[in-house]
Amino acid sequence: MCVRFQDHSMLHPPPPPASLTRTFTCTSDGTPQHRSTSMDARHSACLLAGLVFLLHGFTAWAVVEVSMEDRVEVLKGETAQITCMFTSDDGFGALTIQWFYVSKTGEKHSIYYQDATTQMVERSTSFTDRIMVNVTVATREVVLTITDVQIKDQLEFICLVKSLTDGVSEGRTKLLVFERPDSPTIEGVQTGIYVYETTPSKIGSCEVKNGFPKPNITWYRNNAPIQGDSDEVKIMPSTTIESSGLFSVRSELSLKVMKEDKDAQFYCKVTYLVPGGTRMTETNRINITVYYPSTAVNVWVESPKGKIKEGDSIMFHCYGNGNTPSSVYIIKHGEKEYAVESNTLILENVTRLQNGYYECNSMDMETYEELSGNTTVFVHYLEPAVVLPTNIEIAQGEELTATCNALSSLQTHTAWFKNGRLVSFGHTLIVKDVTFDTAGAYTCVVTVPEIDGMEEMETLRVTVKGAPQIMKPEHTDLEESVANTVELTCHVRGFPSPQIIWTTADGKILETTSQNEMEDGVHSMVSMEVTSDLTAFCNASNEYGADALAFNIKAKSNGVIIAVIIICILLLAILGSVLYFLYKKGKICGRSGKQDLTKEKSSKDNIVVEMKSDNTEDAVLLGVNGEKLLRSPQVDIRPTKPSPKTSCSPLTHHSSPSFSSLLVCFSCGVTNSEEEATAVTRQHSETH
Repeated sequence: MCVRFQDHSMLHPPPPPASLTRTFTCTSDGTPQHRSTSMDARHSACLLAGLVFLLHGFTAWAVVEVSMEDRVEVLKGETAQITCMFTSDDGFGALTIQWFYVSKTGEKHSIYYQDATTQMVERSTSFTDRIMVNVTVATREVVLTITDVQIKDQLEFICLVKSLTDGVSEGRTKLLVFERPDSPTIEGVQTGIYVYETTPSKIGSCEVKNGFPKPNITWYRNNAPIQGDSDEVKIMPSTTIESSGLFSVRSELSLKVMKEDKDAQFYCKVTYLVPGGTRMTETNRINITVYYPSTAVNVWVESPKGKIKEGDSIMFHCYGNGNTPSSVYIIKHGEKEYAVESNTLILENVTRLQNGYYECNSMDMETYEELSGNTTVFVHYLEPAVVLPTNIEIAQGEELTATCNALSSLQTHTAWFKNGRLVSFGHTLIVKDVTFDTAGAYTCVVTVPEIDGMEEMETLRVTVKGAPQIMKPEHTDLEESVANTVELTCHVRGFPSPQIIWTTADGKILETTSQNEMEDGVHSMVSMEVTSDLTAFCNASNEYGADALAFNIKAKSNGVIIAVIIICILLLAILGSVLYFLYKKGKICGRSGKQDLTKEKSSKDNIVVEMKSDNTEDAVLLGVNGEKLLRSPQVDIRPTKPSPKTSCSPLTHHSSPSFSSLLVCFSCGVTNSEEEATAVTRQHSETH
């Protein structure tokens, strides 16, 4: 029988919750028998058994039942909770609860025991320090909590509930542990792959590490999964179990490449399990180098763009539509061959002789297949310009005609310039009624409008014959000081080159300082000293005639300077007379060489005068030299003792003083006066 009745008071035990999927019955000997079945089937069987017993009039015995989830999923390192729900009519004190785990060899190991008096975690197990059990009596629920779940904890756990009256029942739950793998990596081959390989070539490898359960790798090409195990595609997976129990998976892809694979993107998708579902991640995308032979060869002129002219450098590019590195390129022009490096050939400073047909030949050294392509080159030219005549001597009033031509492969344009200024267009230069202004150098410039920088130049020199013509300067009437030097310049046009002579009004020939023949004429210069008013003539002549130009020079007098000198002499004479007069009067450097200030009657030259201002109470003392001595309301004039420092060198009446000695004595007298005034001021201060 599948049910053992032990309690006549419990004919109809309450059904377990519908959410649980494991149920339990027991055998007649009391040994628990576990069967994994669905909740609805088990419930229906029990109801059917109850009806049978009711129909036969038997009394049913009550039983203990345990219900558990089929699995519990958790990430590595997190906490797992395994719930055990039971039914029993006995009180909590009559129940015994035990937890077991089943090892990979199938053995049961106890990890927890609890009865009315004891709660005990089994020692010396891997769960000893990581489990905790909570029992809720009201809901008949036992929860096993496992912390820091590890990969090795992926086991089956058993919850056993024993009742004193209802028997024994147990339930089982599998603990599933998950670990997210590291980010996957992809590595492509670094060498190129030939399309004509007969076996699949390695494309690359993908690897994902440290996942649990084992991750799965799928290869993709341009967003389409690649199916392996064929003659065209080989996928070789390999799995490594790390010491931590985690899985590392590697996958290597090999295939026969095609030309289209040169632009293909290869990558891997990694799928792995997590609690409650599946996750996916991708690697970076890689490209591979695919070598494929050419089916055609093209050659063209890369530079210059447009038309080519002589002197240019031509750059040829020669490419096949394949890319095998074993291809060799050669460019032929007539009988001449040029080696092509890096698909490029440069011909420098080309001429019209290099016009023609250029052929590029390509040979694949692996297959020995030869291909060729060609292009045509035309080098345009412009020959040097020819001016006829190159030098012209023409008389004034005549007509000038010259031509300029240059052969070219393109249409040309001709222009004439003089001194950088455009004077005419066209191959022929015509100037009517020429003058000296017509003379000079003309430049003929021939250009090709279709090509920038393609031009040729030639020069025409024109000389106009005629009588001399003096270019009159802005000023011919000059004014200069007497004794100064004046420079006169004469610019004469004419051909043949005129002879220039400088003369004065009286016919005297002047010596020319310098004379230079230039393109615009003859430049002559003369220098002369101004002594008086004069006129100088520049005389020019040649076989066609003569011309002259007069320069009038007015001499300026130095009267002002003479007047200044005379005034200075007069002033010095007056000063000498005054000094001599003072000397005779004894006012400076007396016969004794001293001046005595102790006399009761002092002269007017050694007195001290009191002066008062109308606007102030202060008085100003002045000496003979007029120097301020002291500011005071009132000053007494008193005689002073002679100072031993006021003497000068004595002069006698018999000696006749020179002008310099009079100046010395005059300055000495001033000094004496200053010292005497100072002495008077000091005495006045002591009195007050």
